[in-house]
This record gives sequence, structure tokens and C-alpha cells, in this order.
Amino acid sequence: MLLCTACLVGLQLLISCCWAFACHSTKPSPDFTLPGDYLLAGLFPLHSGCLQVRHRPEVTLCDRPGSFNEHGYHLFQAMRLGVEEINNSTALLPNVTLGYQLYDVCSDSANVYATLRVLSLPGPRHIELQGDLLHYSPKVLAVIGPDTTSRAATTAALLSPFLMPLISYGASSETLSVKRQYPSFLRTIPNDKYQVETMVLLLQRFGWTWISLVGSSGDYGQLGVQALEKQATDQGICIAFKDIVPFSAQVGDERMQRLMRHLAQATATVVVVFSNRPLARVFFESVVLANLTGKVWVASEAWALSRHITGVPGIQRIGMVLGVAIQKRTVPGLKAFEEAYARADKGAPRPCHKSSCCSNNQVCRECEAFTAHMMPKLKGFSMSSAYNAYQAVYAVAHGLHRLLGCASGVCSRGRVYPWQLLEQIHKVNFLLHEDTVMFNDNGDPLSSYNIIAWDWSGPKWTFTVLGSSTWSPVQLDINETKIQWHGKDNQVPKSVCSSDCLEGHQRVVTGFHHCCFECVPCGAGTFLNKSDLYRCQPCGKEEWAPEGSQTCFPRTVVFLACQEHTSWVLLAANTLLLLLLLGTAGLFAWHLDTPVVRSAGGRLCFLMLGSLAAGSSSLYGFFGEPTRPACLLRQALFALGFTIFLSCLTVRSFQLIIIFKFSTKAPTFYHAWVQNHGAGLFVMISSAAQLLICLTWLVVWTPLPTREYQRFPHLVMLECTEANSLGFILAFLYNGLLSISAFACSYLGKDLPENYNEAKCVTFSLLFNFMSWIAFFTTASIYDGKYLPAVNMLAGLSSLSSGFGGYFLPKCYVILCRPDLNSTEHFQASIQDYTRHRGST
Repeated sequence: MLLCTACLVGLQLLISCCWAFACHSTKPSPDFTLPGDYLLAGLFPLHSGCLQVRHRPEVTLCDRPGSFNEHGYHLFQAMRLGVEEINNSTALLPNVTLGYQLYDVCSDSANVYATLRVLSLPGPRHIELQGDLLHYSPKVLAVIGPDTTSRAATTAALLSPFLMPLISYGASSETLSVKRQYPSFLRTIPNDKYQVETMVLLLQRFGWTWISLVGSSGDYGQLGVQALEKQATDQGICIAFKDIVPFSAQVGDERMQRLMRHLAQATATVVVVFSNRPLARVFFESVVLANLTGKVWVASEAWALSRHITGVPGIQRIGMVLGVAIQKRTVPGLKAFEEAYARADKGAPRPCHKSSCCSNNQVCRECEAFTAHMMPKLKGFSMSSAYNAYQAVYAVAHGLHRLLGCASGVCSRGRVYPWQLLEQIHKVNFLLHEDTVMFNDNGDPLSSYNIIAWDWSGPKWTFTVLGSSTWSPVQLDINETKIQWHGKDNQVPKSVCSSDCLEGHQRVVTGFHHCCFECVPCGAGTFLNKSDLYRCQPCGKEEWAPEGSQTCFPRTVVFLACQEHTSWVLLAANTLLLLLLLGTAGLFAWHLDTPVVRSAGGRLCFLMLGSLAAGSSSLYGFFGEPTRPACLLRQALFALGFTIFLSCLTVRSFQLIIIFKFSTKAPTFYHAWVQNHGAGLFVMISSAAQLLICLTWLVVWTPLPTREYQRFPHLVMLECTEANSLGFILAFLYNGLLSISAFACSYLGKDLPENYNEAKCVTFSLLFNFMSWIAFFTTASIYDGKYLPAVNMLAGLSSLSSGFGGYFLPKCYVILCRPDLNSTEHFQASIQDYTRHRGST
């Protein structure tokens, strides 16, 4: 409260100083005042301020020669027309008349003076200090205006303690919607928040991500630039250059020359100019002087349709101008009202006696001099702005209509406090010439913008409405076919720091701005998500992507499927081998007592054939999707089965050598071998050793089904984990040693009797076995793909086939095709020939 009292004391001093400055030296013009039951105040810039640097505080006198502002004059007349219409209406405020006090707010000092006059009491014309401001009853109930954000902020701050409604027709800054600071502020012009969002959507619509940003000094331009920079940056748009046109800027001065140089050096094609009209004029005169052409200029609503800007000589050469403009509205009868005012007899213009300037801001000598043939022309931009002032007057009238209970047809006139009227204005909702007038909680209107483009194709300047912007949320509706771009082939100009990357290429920022980048392809196994163009994302475990990809693809799951042609061939070959083994076993069982079968090992042959059959059966585990049983058995069962076969083959060859070569030379060893069943003991020990190796392998290095991802980027290999395990290597080495032993024993028996001489066939089969596994390991070292299990199976099948073919096929041939050789006499003759040959040597 103490702070509020101090402020009011300061205001009293200020208004006293103004009056001391002879503010009443000139009587108000009758056009500025109108008596009535309830008074409204209007603040309009009938004259322009002084754009010059001041070295000490000065009060700006408004009615100066050459300072008349046509735009403010039309606003002024729109309010007068609105009040006159309401007073003549029988439906709105039927038995109540509205009056007004109008003020020329050509400067900040004039604006403060007018605001203090508004707050003064009806009689003594001063502001009275009261403890309860809610019962403060000044002569004015509501204020229409002022025009700019900075002046509106000053007026709103002064009126807020009294909760006096202030409805601005031109102050669009977003900060004025903060109700904690400006609780009594409303407006009929859209909030700059929506203008900024519309501009950002416009930039995004045409892909302009690299822009220059220029604002005017003051709240409107600086706050607009600040908000636009933030929202544009949030949406991925970069600011190549930003500057503010100072309040004291002059065409050709050093400050503007430097701004033009920086603007020319910036590589951005698009320049957003968020400026008020006076400084926009200075800016574009400087642009024309600097011969900046070929750019796209995006205009804020303050100057987008202003002939004050389009009248700059040479401005048609600067390039394309797009803009955000308040929707075109017409005040019915305003033109006729102004013409009637010009024709009316207003008497001779009153002279000024103080240095050719009138000190009262309720005087307009130019207005008094207008005639029907010499009066300001009412143009589109001024008409739309005048409609906002006209709308504000009607909003106050409708609020007062509700407050006075005029719905019954008769208003109950009585004392009205400003805060009461403020409450009702917030609730208004009415149609004004087919437009709905209402306010949201922040005091902003439900309105929209037009998107326009300047058109110089004809003899005079005009503009084309390209579309509109509505909210909320903010949405653009633009007919791009209406746009005539200034470039070649009517193409949309580009305004980017770096061109878009190819698909699957990430952006690597090269400087301060994220819009300036180099394009680098995403590596294999990564992809570029459109939501983040600056970082390649890794694919999932079950996915893959080639280099420079925009998406990931499912990996192909591969294994040796039974349906493939290769699998069919191997399956057929293995099945044939298994059938041959079974057939041979049957053949040998049928001819078990024949010399060929007995010489081949007799019943031991069945163990050999069974071991080969077990090995052949294990090969079926290589087909289809690997399972735990298949992984456990396929290699281990093969290794054990082949071990038994090699053990039998080795001991069979060794036994023949003992019989024919060492039975007479080492009878003791021979008898011990026979008596202790050396052959069977060797097979058991050898097989048990391999069984121990396999069991250790299965327990310690357990082969399990696994999904292999590292080998091929686009495949998931389903396989078993036995490859390269120590157990697998030990089992393989053990069989290798047995193969060498069998080879050695067979080679030592190369000079045995013909019917017992198996060296050639066994040697060939063992060599083929060695070659098969050498080929497999060589292939495995250079190929690690889907068909490696097939190569492994082929090596195993070759080993089994060579063993069967080298040992059993010759005997089957004798049994089936040469029965004459399968006789006791033939074998005895063969032994006798061997004995004679040994004896002769």
C-alpha cells in the first residue's frame, strides 16, 4: 500500500507539472469532447512524435506543423462514429447517452498526460488518494487505445490499480496479456503470440530455415523479435543475422549503413521485419539506398499494408514481400461520416501563440481545415485499424448495457465503478456486422490474420490475399497458386544454410548454427530417424541396415533347411548310405560262416557297420533349425561312431599282421594277445577313451543352439556352439590319431595273402577321409555362411562312405559277384601260395 501511495503522489506531482506547463493555454476543440451520462476516453495518435535525440526531458507538443497523422485521424473518427451510432440506437443503451473525451497521444509524454486526465475526478480535475480504490469514481469509465505497445503498457500500468477497462486497438504485444501486471487490459487486435506463431508456420511452409531478423526499437519490435527468435529456434529455424533499428535511426547514417552491410553479407534470402511503421519506413529507405534486392521480406502486421511503407521510392525493386495482416474489415458509414465532418462548418482554425505549437492535446488545427475536396483518403489498412477502434467502443457499450440491466428495454442509470464495467466487458459476446466480438480470459479477441503478398504487376501498388491464419491452435490456409515469386520459373526461393541431405545421411553441424551442416552417410547397422536428423540410430538386434539407410530391415533367419536342393541331395546320399549299411549287415549275417565274412572279422563286422550307421544317423542333426538334442548328439555321436569303426579297422589290420608275421617270430605275444582277447580289449579301451572325451565335451563345452549376429549384418545364423570348442578339437584329433594308426597297420599288411590284403582299399579310404576333413577346415577358414553345416555334413558323409567303400564293398562284391572266390579251398590255396613265397624269400 505504501508503494501504491508513493506512486499516486508521484502522479499528482507529474500532473501538476503538466498543468504548470500551461497545458490549458488553448481550449479543447469541440470535436474532442462530447457530454453524456457515461464518459469514455479515446487515445489516438493524431500527430506523429519527434524522431530525434533528446539530451534532457521535454514535453512533446502534438499540434505541430507537418506532423499530422492521417492513420490516427481515421481511428479518431471511428470512435466518434461508434458513439454517435450507439446514442442513436434504441436497442443498445436505449435511454442512456455516451460521451467521450478524446486525446491526441503523439508522444509518450502526451500519453501520460492524457492517462492522468482520464483518472482525474470530475470536479477538481485531480487524482484523489483513497484507501479503497474500488470506490474511486473518475469522470471516465473506460479508455479506448492507445496505439502502440509501449504507450499501452504505460497506460495499462497507471489504470490497473483502479481496474479501469483499457481496450487497445493497436497494442499487440504478448506481455500485455499478463493479468498479474495488467488486469484491466483488453484489446481488439490479435495478440502478437499468434502473429509470431503464424510467421513461424509461414517460414516452415516454404522451408525457410535460415533467416535474418530485424526489429524496431521499442516494446513492439524488440519483444516481437525476442518471441520470434525463440519460437523459430524451437522449430529448427536458425537466425543468420539479427538487429534492431534504433529509435534515432536516420537514412544514410553510420548505424543504418552498418546494418545494411551486415544484412547484405548474411547469406539468408528471407528477412523478417518486425517493426512499427515509422522505423520500418527508415529501414526500407535504407534498403533501397543500399540496393538490397532479390530477397523475400516477411512483414509484421504493423506495416504489411501500410502505404506509408509502400510509398518509399524504389521499394518495388527490393524483392518479394509477404506479410501478416489483420483481416480486412470495413466500418460501415465511416467514409460518409468523415465527408460530412469535412463539409461541416467548424469555423476558422484557431491560432497558436506559443512558438507556433498548441500545447493542449485536444486540438487538431488540420482537422478543422478539411474540406470535401481536401481531406485524408480512407485506405484499406486504416479502415481495418479503424474497425478495431470501432469494435472497442461497441464492446464497452455492450458491457455497460449488461451492467445497467438494459435487457428489459430501460437502463437503470446510477453510479458505475470502472471495475464493475470491466467484469461485464469480459463477458460480452455479440455480433457486430457479422463478426463475433468476445474476449478470452487474457482479454484477447477471437480473430484471425490474413496472409498477403505485395503486388506491383499493375500501375499502382496493391496486395493479394493468399490465405489466412486461424487459432487456436494456429493453422495456416494458403493458396500457393496465387503467389508470383520473383525468381525464375516462379520457383519458391530457397533460404537455407545447407541443403537437405540425401536419405540415410546424418547432419554433422559445422558451425554455431545447427542449420549449417555436412552430410555423412549412416554406417551399416544404423539408420537415420526422421525425428532426429543429426544422429544415426543403431538398429535392433534382430534388424539390419545397409550404409546410408533410412530404416532398418528384419534380419533373415537362416539355417540348413530340409526344403533346399542342397539338403535334398545330402539327405538322399546319407539315407542311401544308411540303407547300404543295413543291407550289408543283412548280407554278412546271411553269409556269416563264409570265408570272406570270417576273414573280414566275423561278428566284429556288425560292430563296424553299426558304428558307421550311428555316425550316419548323427548327420540328420545338421538339417533344420538347430535344437538342443541335435546340437548335443550330432557331432559327439559321429565322433564316437567313427572312433569305434576306426578302432575295429585298426585292430583288424593289426591282428592280421600278428597272425601272418609274428605268430612264429613272437609266439608268446601272439598267445597272450589271443588268450586275453586283445582285439576286443583294444576296441573297448579306444572307444571308452573317445566316449570320455565326448562326455567331457558335452559337460564342459556344451553345444547349444544359438543365434549368431556378428558374422553377417543382414542374417541371423541359427547354429550350434560346438565350432572351435576344445572338446570338438580333442575328439577330432583322437580320430585323426586312430586314422593314422589304421593307415599304418594296413600299410604293413600290404604283402599278406591276396584274400587278406586290404592295404590298397583301406589306404585309399583313409586318404579320402583325410582329404575330406582337410577340405572342410579349409572351407571353414574362408567361408562362414549358411551352408557351412552342409560342408561339415559332406565331410562326415565322405568319411563314412570312404570307410564303408574301402572295407566292405570289395567283400560284398566277392559275396555277390564272385562266389567262386568265397570258398575254403580258394583261401587255403592263397595261404599256401603266401607260405611258399615267404619260404623262397
